[in-house]
Amino acid sequence: MDYLIKLSLFFFFIPGITISQEPDLSSAIDNDLRKNEHKIRDAYRNPLETLNFFGIKNNFTVLEILPGKGYYSEILSNYLSKNGDFIVANFGSDHRNKYLKNLHDNYVSYFKGNENFGKIKITKFKENNYLEQIKDNSLDMILTFRNSHNWLYNNQIENIYSSFNKKLKKNGILGVVQHRANTHNPNKKNGYIEENFLINLIESNNFKLLNKSSINNNPKDTKDYPKGVWTLPPTLRLGEENKEKYIEIGESDRMTLKFKKL
Repeated sequence: MDYLIKLSLFFFFIPGITISQEPDLSSAIDNDLRKNEHKIRDAYRNPLETLNFFGIKNNFTVLEILPGKGYYSEILSNYLSKNGDFIVANFGSDHRNKYLKNLHDNYVSYFKGNENFGKIKITKFKENNYLEQIKDNSLDMILTFRNSHNWLYNNQIENIYSSFNKKLKKNGILGVVQHRANTHNPNKKNGYIEENFLINLIESNNFKLLNKSSINNNPKDTKDYPKGVWTLPPTLRLGEENKEKYIEIGESDRMTLKFKKL
């Protein structure tokens, strides 16, 4: 995601289909009713390996932060539909930024009108009081994919990871995927963060790193593009300029980190 949100907070539900068979993770990923544009991304985002690395279980209460167009939500809402609970923190239909408002509204419209996925509970961020309506110590897992750079640039990253800690159960899991910089440069707004910097910051908020994985590594990513990480797929911000070159590189080099709440 490219923006930090400033929103009031509330819950509402998107009803989904009642699924008779208990879904497994592979079948949730292989679901033919996922968007084709999302299934194409599987080769880069490795959802089965990533979610298994985080240790997700289908009876967990899981919070996904800023789900974008719903790439992971399609999988998670299906997988958690029978025995778990799935919550997302999203922008809200009252966001002052038209693009972000539309992103939220399109997400809600897609899942509300789609009976092929499970029930989703939606809450909104409120700056400096994130996730206030979620009960403390209530979540088994929080997942955030490619968001941390925005929070760093907007000087909210400490508050946000602190709020995550409050909402997780003791020993609850925080899964983080983030574009990885080679060196730490907090003023370079190119979408990348240095790995050790992010690990230390998260651990300073009462988390312990359990493991890190090379699942989403990409050695082809040189991280020196004119439009930052958004030069690469799927954004391809330069349009047709060197498009084939950037498609060949693929999506970014990403750290994949698993923490637990202390």
